Amino acid sequence: MTGFRIWLALASLPLRGRAGVGALALALTAFIASAATAQPACDKPVYLTFDTGHMGVAELVADVLKRNEVKATFFAANEKTKEGGGSLSRDWADWWRARGAEGHEFASHTWDHTYWVADVPGRPARFRVQPSAGPDAGKESTWTAAEYCREIERAALRVEELTGKAPLPLFRAPGGKTSPRLLAATRACGYQHVGWAPAGFLGDELPSESFSNRHLLQKALRDVRGGDILVAHLGIWSRKDPWAPAVLEPLIKGLKARGFCFATLRDHPTYRAWIMGRK
Repeated sequence: MTGFRIWLALASLPLRGRAGVGALALALTAFIASAATAQPACDKPVYLTFDTGHMGVAELVADVLKRNEVKATFFAANEKTKEGGGSLSRDWADWWRARGAEGHEFASHTWDHTYWVADVPGRPARFRVQPSAGPDAGKESTWTAAEYCREIERAALRVEELTGKAPLPLFRAPGGKTSPRLLAATRACGYQHVGWAPAGFLGDELPSESFSNRHLLQKALRDVRGGDILVAHLGIWSRKDPWAPAVLEPLIKGLKARGFCFATLRDHPTYRAWIMGRK
């Protein structure tokens, strides 16, 4: 219903004495106030996501998002941090809890940041995998579909424990590496995979010697389109010139100036029905 129709509906209500006049006056006052503060709907949403990492820029990322009133979706794995613990350890509990209170969304990135390497032929479905964190980091092994699903679930449960908020029934495979067989297995156990748009790869894990922060910022501002899922990290070990301190805030401000708005994956049209169906 449009604002004008709402006003007509209010104005046509029968007035029964002073109480009726007072109620109408209050309703009209509320309507005028809400109309004055209402923001036009954004038809160019983008979906900013962060994967965990060494967490060296986690506080900076949180400050930038809060300052610019942007909500993001965090994909969490228990990766090694600069302090030596894990990104989902008790050392980071306050950080995760604060992000939950701010209204961000969360999903699994697998517990030990476990890469899919290849499908194993035959039935039932099995996969070669290799974690980059945890006690088996760098070791390749073969998992069943149920074992891979438990790896997703373990991170999801930990995120809920730390944030006090149920994570989305989504996951992101490390490196975005998957196969149709793996995706069928994860959907069967309740998790839909989320990748990113080509222009949404923000480049924070590329070598800074070849891809400067200035270049990456300009490329994103030029190429990002409405509906794109963007991906960055809470710390990349290999990049010498960190991306987030130089690029994140100018990127957010630049995209907003171009008419974009920011939403979480809860509102993404590809995943909305999946999420609602698993409440």
